[in-house]
Amino acid sequence: MAVLTRGAIEREIELGRLVIEPLDPGQIGPASIDLTLGNEIRLLSPGGRVIPIREGSDYREHTTPRPLVEPFVLEPGLTIHGITRERVTLPSDLCGFLEGRSQFARLGLMIHVTSAFVQPGVSNRQVLEMSNVAGHPLEIHAGVRLCQLVLMRTEGEAVYRGRFAEQERP
Repeated sequence: MAVLTRGAIEREIELGRLVIEPLDPGQIGPASIDLTLGNEIRLLSPGGRVIPIREGSDYREHTTPRPLVEPFVLEPGLTIHGITRERVTLPSDLCGFLEGRSQFARLGLMIHVTSAFVQPGVSNRQVLEMSNVAGHPLEIHAGVRLCQLVLMRTEGEAVYRGRFAEQERP
């Protein structure tokens, strides 16, 4: 696999094989595309009850959606789900990884502790697991370019048809 650079990304967009909607050309960097936080988040339910981690566990049973109209204060040690404003559509021979942007990581905001892989053939908005590992609260705003999508060519082709193939909400 090889990481796509700006020229390769732009060619894939021009050919219509890679679709990012909406997309400002300024979001395309030397080897990634910046993605912005949409206007909805999902919060873990308060209460400190035990959440079982096993096959079939459903995060929706333990979280509550909330519009992100006003900034949200993410307290130290907490995790929320956000979702990108952009819909990402990949062909069957491209995959990617979502990475946090360093300017926010240096302030203690982690994007995707584990589930950063973007499957080939998806057409959805990307959920962002955002955690505050700083010793101070972080104010989260909709519309900020919080992460970047790094794209790679696959060896062979595949299309993801799993549980989150058509996600539109965090």
